[in-house]
Amino acid sequence: MMHSMERRDIVLVVDDSPETLSLLTDALEAAGATVLVAVEGANALALVERITPDVILMDAVMPGMDGFETCRQLKRNKAVAHVPVIFMTGLSETEQIVKGLEAGGVDYVTKPIAPDELIARMRVHLANARHTHSARAALDASGRFLLSATRAGRVLWSTPQATALLTAITVSPPGDSFLLPEPVRRWLDGRRGEASAEPDSIDVPLEGSARRLKLSYVGQIGPDELLLRIVEDEGLPPEQILKARLNLTLREAEVLTWLARGKANRDIGEILGLSPRTVNKHLEQIYSKIGVENRAAATALAVRALAPK
Repeated sequence: MMHSMERRDIVLVVDDSPETLSLLTDALEAAGATVLVAVEGANALALVERITPDVILMDAVMPGMDGFETCRQLKRNKAVAHVPVIFMTGLSETEQIVKGLEAGGVDYVTKPIAPDELIARMRVHLANARHTHSARAALDASGRFLLSATRAGRVLWSTPQATALLTAITVSPPGDSFLLPEPVRRWLDGRRGEASAEPDSIDVPLEGSARRLKLSYVGQIGPDELLLRIVEDEGLPPEQILKARLNLTLREAEVLTWLARGKANRDIGEILGLSPRTVNKHLEQIYSKIGVENRAAATALAVRALAPK
């Protein structure tokens, strides 16, 4: 069953400034999105009762209910809890950013808004939320453990859960931001462009402990800003876990692992050295073995199987 990605994304923009609204509406519509507008938090909450957007751009500072409170209330609504919220803030102070991430946002951009950069970031978050279709799993698997860093390894921001893991591996001079360890900095520097020869993730051992953390590359979201995910590695590679938990052959488990990472059939074929037809055959086998109908359901099942027990 082919399913087209051509549908228009619905973007809800919540902002009290007519200038920002018109700038974003024009840019987003030109990029092929359907734009909904709310000029205050209460307005946004009423709107999502009727229609579920794919992504929400939220002004942090608005009269009445601010963006953080609006986001907290949105996150309490089961129907839209999974929708990624990107904050727009005129203040680049860290407190604002942290407040936005703690309220449930996945990212932030600073004003004046550069529409191209904003759209590039949105695409990353949309792909993240969509590929892991069971969206609750998407947020658990990626949204909570995100950070962004420069190629030189300086951490620009991280979610509270990622920060807790980062403190175990980063060097942070007093009063300065986290700096990722040297091997990670070399890996980041080697990741240039999508066709990079560097692997998608890197293991970071913890000194004096059997625990290992794994950093994965999610996408580039600014000229010198890479979006990364950090998780505690259980030690077993994901394909081994899927093979054991879902009773698959190793090859099927490898195909499912890449599917769960949001790769298209063509990419999976290139990564594993298989023809697209062979990838399709494996997917048919996988679907029937694990009892699902389509990619979205297979992805959700794989993400659940890989979640730390």
